[in-house]
Amino acid sequence: MPPLALTLGDPAGIGPELALSAWLGRGGADPLPPFFLVGDPAFIERLANRLGRLVPVAEVDPETAAEVFPRALPVVPLPSGALVAAEPGVPDTVNAGATIESITAAVGFVKAGRASAVVTNPIAKFVLTRAGFAHPGHTEFLAALAVPPGLTPPRPVMMIWSADLAVVPVTIHVPLKDVPRLLTQELVEETATIVARDLRQRFGLPEPRLVLAGLNPHAGEAGTIGHEDRDVLAPAVARLRAAGIDIRGPLPADTLFHARARATYDVALAPTHDQALIPIKTIAFDDGVNVTLGLPFVRTSPDHGTAFDIAGQGIARADSLMAALRLAAQLAANATGRAQASDGAEIIPFSIYAGRPRSPGARHFEPEDEL
Repeated sequence: MPPLALTLGDPAGIGPELALSAWLGRGGADPLPPFFLVGDPAFIERLANRLGRLVPVAEVDPETAAEVFPRALPVVPLPSGALVAAEPGVPDTVNAGATIESITAAVGFVKAGRASAVVTNPIAKFVLTRAGFAHPGHTEFLAALAVPPGLTPPRPVMMIWSADLAVVPVTIHVPLKDVPRLLTQELVEETATIVARDLRQRFGLPEPRLVLAGLNPHAGEAGTIGHEDRDVLAPAVARLRAAGIDIRGPLPADTLFHARARATYDVALAPTHDQALIPIKTIAFDDGVNVTLGLPFVRTSPDHGTAFDIAGQGIARADSLMAALRLAAQLAANATGRAQASDGAEIIPFSIYAGRPRSPGARHFEPEDEL
């Protein structure tokens, strides 16, 4: 399998130094899959020296990266030959071009079969926007790169995954006051359908179990605390179940994330951003992974931002990036196994959920169970 393509991210953030840390932690009981960084080799070498990291840097092409990986951090130069001169902790629009080119090149390598998946380091959207970046965000840009210019991009769905919990926010970066208007039955159905499909095709779950959290306290209590759960979410769940998707809800969000409840599902969908991300960042703050579902290629990312405030200090933890690299390799291997099936049967080499407790018969705690 080809190596993973790791993007530069904002070079003034912690992404480049996390790449150095990840390479240093490549061995051990749970070794990292081979990856290459798409960026400026000279910049990465200067950063390693500045941080006192004993990381040899090798300029490579994607085809030789895996061979070089055991002895040096492979860096594929930006196709334009652009050089990077970022100061850690000082975001600058002058580096926006390199950030964008790294993402574009990484996707191109995967589409050409020269890399098996894209792992993206954090970017700063405000920096790119000031430089004229036309996309709402990182994920939307990746979706646009997935298709030829002029064609409609696929709808991406953000899932934050860890070994203990996986969540999907149905609405993402929008004000709370706008959620009731945006939370349509169609949006819920489309999101859940994409989640169920990718859990089957990439995560190796033949019968994925989904739950949907309610929007209002106690999931609306049959319309007495808001009508959205009764009038929007419940009909969406009914239609999804009729379509063969194993999904329950809407269920009270406040009793959905304790250990016994988590054993009854594989992914929890939540109407709002914070309903989904607060529990997983509480449970798996250091090793949660952002996975983009709905794309024709595998994309993962660490579940944190650029952290300009600590960039260049050598204290940023690489746990989430390393988890993102491992997960990307597992998903890509799953996809490769399926594609190579000669008799049309689904080949699932492994299940990432193998170690997670599964209690299909456990009941969910309803509002009347609360103290």
